[in-house]
Amino acid sequence: MTIESKHFSENDRIFYSDGYKLAQSAIENGLSNDTLFSAIESLYTEIDGLNDSIVALAERQNIKVACFKGCHWCCHQAVFANSYELHFLSGKIKKNFNSEELADVIAKTDAKHAITSELSEDEVLLFKSPCPLLRNGSCSSYAARPMACRIYLSTKLETCLEFYHHPENEANFPALIDFPLRAGKMMNEGFRAALKEFGIETAEFRMEEGLQITLKNNQPKF
Repeated sequence: MTIESKHFSENDRIFYSDGYKLAQSAIENGLSNDTLFSAIESLYTEIDGLNDSIVALAERQNIKVACFKGCHWCCHQAVFANSYELHFLSGKIKKNFNSEELADVIAKTDAKHAITSELSEDEVLLFKSPCPLLRNGSCSSYAARPMACRIYLSTKLETCLEFYHHPENEANFPALIDFPLRAGKMMNEGFRAALKEFGIETAEFRMEEGLQITLKNNQPKF
C-alpha cells in the first residue's frame, strides 16, 4: 500500500488505509461476489457511521444538516460511481426488485443514458434529470446507494434548490460538508488501490451508464 504523504493529510491516510484494508480482506478471503460485497457493505457502514457522528456534532454546534428523507434535489444531478459499487448495486436491485420494477429502472436508465451519452463533460455536470432509482421522492435502493450519494451532506437547502433550478449560476454551489466528501473519496481510493494491486482494474461511470451495463449483464466485471 502506497500513498504520497506530501499530498495527503493524516486523516486522508487513515481513510485510505481503511478502504485498502477492506478490499484486501476480500482478496485474502478469496475474491468473489460474496467477499467483495461484504467488503463494500463494511465500507458503507464505516462512512455511514462517520456521517452520523458528523451530523450529531453539527447539531451540538447548532448547525443544521438540511438533508432529510423526501428531499431529492441532489438525485437529479450527475452521480458517478466505481464499477465495483455498480456491481454491488445492480446485484441488490436484481435480488430485491420484482420484474416490473426492474424493467422500469432499466427503461429509465436507458432513457437517461441516451441523453447524457451525447453531452460533453461540462454539460453532464449541469444537466438535471431524476436518477433512474428515484421513486416517489426517495431512493428505491437506498441501502445499496454508492459512496457519492452517502457523502453528499448539505447545510443549506436553498443552495441545493438554486443549483437545481439554476445550475449555470457559478456564484452558487450546494453548501456541502467537506469532511465526509474527503473521507469517502479517500476510502474509495484505498479500496481501488488494493484491487488494482491484485490485478483488478476498476473504472468510474455515470450512474445511468453503469446501471445500463450491469443490469443487463449477469456477470459484470468489478
